[in-house]
Amino acid sequence: MDADLILRIIGIGLIVSVAYQILSKSGRDEQAMFVTIAGIIVVLVMITSEIAELLNTIKDLFGI
Repeated sequence: MDADLILRIIGIGLIVSVAYQILSKSGRDEQAMFVTIAGIIVVLVMITSEIAELLNTIKDLFGI
Protein backbone atom coordinates (compact mmCIF):
# COMPACT_ATOMS: atom_id res chain seq x y z
CA MET A 1 0.00 0.00 0.00
CA ASP A 2 1.38 3.36 -0.99
CA ALA A 3 1.65 6.29 1.36
CA ASP A 4 0.00 8.29 -1.42
CA LEU A 5 -3.18 6.24 -1.08
CA ILE A 6 -3.24 6.75 2.67
CA LEU A 7 -2.76 10.51 2.28
CA ARG A 8 -5.58 10.69 -0.28
CA ILE A 9 -7.91 8.84 2.10
CA ILE A 10 -6.96 11.23 4.92
CA GLY A 11 -7.60 14.21 2.64
CA ILE A 12 -11.02 12.93 1.65
CA GLY A 13 -11.84 12.31 5.29
CA LEU A 14 -10.91 15.87 6.23
CA ILE A 15 -12.92 17.38 3.39
CA VAL A 16 -15.95 15.24 4.21
CA SER A 17 -15.78 16.06 7.91
CA VAL A 18 -15.56 19.81 7.25
CA ALA A 19 -18.44 19.65 4.78
CA TYR A 20 -20.48 17.60 7.26
CA GLN A 21 -19.91 20.12 10.04
CA ILE A 22 -20.83 23.07 7.82
CA LEU A 23 -23.98 21.42 6.52
CA SER A 24 -24.97 20.17 9.95
CA LYS A 25 -24.60 23.58 11.57
CA SER A 26 -26.68 25.19 8.84
CA GLY A 27 -29.55 22.77 9.46
CA ARG A 28 -29.09 20.60 6.38
CA ASP A 29 -28.68 17.29 8.12
CA GLU A 30 -29.92 15.17 5.22
CA GLN A 31 -27.40 16.66 2.83
CA ALA A 32 -24.68 16.24 5.45
CA MET A 33 -25.50 12.54 5.63
CA PHE A 34 -25.35 12.26 1.82
CA VAL A 35 -21.90 13.89 1.86
CA THR A 36 -20.74 11.34 4.41
CA ILE A 37 -22.10 8.41 2.41
CA ALA A 38 -20.53 9.77 -0.78
CA GLY A 39 -17.17 10.06 0.98
CA ILE A 40 -17.37 6.46 2.16
CA ILE A 41 -18.24 5.26 -1.34
CA VAL A 42 -15.34 7.20 -2.88
CA VAL A 43 -12.87 5.69 -0.40
CA LEU A 44 -14.24 2.18 -0.95
CA VAL A 45 -13.84 2.56 -4.71
CA MET A 46 -10.26 3.76 -4.19
CA ILE A 47 -9.27 0.75 -2.08
CA THR A 48 -11.06 -1.86 -4.19
CA SER A 49 -7.98 -2.47 -6.32
CA GLU A 50 -5.81 -2.84 -3.21
CA ILE A 51 -8.19 -5.43 -1.77
CA ALA A 52 -8.19 -7.35 -5.07
CA GLU A 53 -4.39 -7.34 -5.08
CA LEU A 54 -4.35 -8.61 -1.48
CA LEU A 55 -6.72 -11.46 -2.32
CA ASN A 56 -4.62 -12.43 -5.35
CA THR A 57 -1.50 -12.47 -3.17
CA ILE A 58 -3.24 -14.72 -0.64
CA LYS A 59 -4.37 -17.07 -3.43
CA ASP A 60 -0.82 -17.28 -4.80
CA LEU A 61 0.58 -17.85 -1.33
CA PHE A 62 -1.67 -20.79 -0.57
CA GLY A 63 -1.83 -22.09 -4.17
CA ILE A 64 -5.58 -21.90 -4.46
